[in-house]
Amino acid sequence: MTLRGTDPATVRTALDDRDPLPGTAGFAGVVDDQLVRDVLGRVPLFVEGESDSVADRGRAPGQSRRWAFDPTDLSSPELFPAGSVAAGTDDRRPDRVWELPDPTPEADHETAIGTLSKALETATASLKTDDAAVAFSGGVDSALVAELLDAPLYVVGFPDSHDVDAARTAAAAMDRDLTVVELEPADLERAVPAVARAIGRTNAMDVQIALGLYLVADRVAADGFDRLAVGQGADELFGGYEKVVRLDHRVEAETVRGAVRESIATLPAQLPRDVCAITAAGVDPVAPLLHDAVVDAALRLPDDLLADERTRKKGLRAVATDYLPQSVAERDKKAVQYGSLIARELDRLARQAGYKRRMDDHVTKYVESLLE
Repeated sequence: MTLRGTDPATVRTALDDRDPLPGTAGFAGVVDDQLVRDVLGRVPLFVEGESDSVADRGRAPGQSRRWAFDPTDLSSPELFPAGSVAAGTDDRRPDRVWELPDPTPEADHETAIGTLSKALETATASLKTDDAAVAFSGGVDSALVAELLDAPLYVVGFPDSHDVDAARTAAAAMDRDLTVVELEPADLERAVPAVARAIGRTNAMDVQIALGLYLVADRVAADGFDRLAVGQGADELFGGYEKVVRLDHRVEAETVRGAVRESIATLPAQLPRDVCAITAAGVDPVAPLLHDAVVDAALRLPDDLLADERTRKKGLRAVATDYLPQSVAERDKKAVQYGSLIARELDRLARQAGYKRRMDDHVTKYVESLLE
């Protein structure tokens, strides 16, 4: 397969029209001898790096540069830029052809919410499948995905974790069954090397995040599902981070809208980690909240439907109240690495292995030691 996520005709039209949101859930690959990757980088695409790799040494002039969807297939993988096209797979300087739109916000709240609700229905109709399970943490993002897709719910975490408790409470409120994947330290020891290799990263934060996705995907695959539905993108698109309200040192923007766009701009670097972690476990990801229709609707939300000091993801929660119990639609959640207690237990494993907190980046050093 040389193109993932859509058909070549859709990409050709998007190129002709310079349309960054042509109605897909992302795409990447080769079309007409051109490497392409969608504007948000929802499908990972890697090219062989500039290093003197075995694969590149002696490559004849004009010979195509190696590329892959999986970074482990390359000697020195580099992410192909999102929103870009390389005119021939030997071109080392991709052209940026798609930019994220910056539409005028919809002034009327009812219209904005209605547009977002229809967009979610469009995404669901496009992506709904009988072979998917949902990575469910009990928060509004995964709960909305679960309700829209009507798929089985799975939560991963250590027995006393926030995510397991929240998922149980939310599933009960939604009158849904829930499969709890309770972790033990040995599960992390087994998974860390596989995850680090799959995502091509060893830093503690990326590995902690990817571990949760890999471990729930691993169980879903073992139970016979082919796909894992996730709520990825909600925090970035709808103003789910504290920093977009505080406007502190973590953002350059001076407005909530500007800070939200900064968050969206981080997706092309984040999503390959998540996708590669899930696919390494043997299933494909499904991300309804990252469908073009939803992205477009999110970009059109007025400022006061994004976030304020009291409530984040206000627009998404407003839609979610039509699908979910209010207690679930309004619930805040912790980041997966903390809510599952994976970060805590990985830190503990690192210290037990002799990598003490007084060492710089001790968890990363521990992860690297497992790959030696």
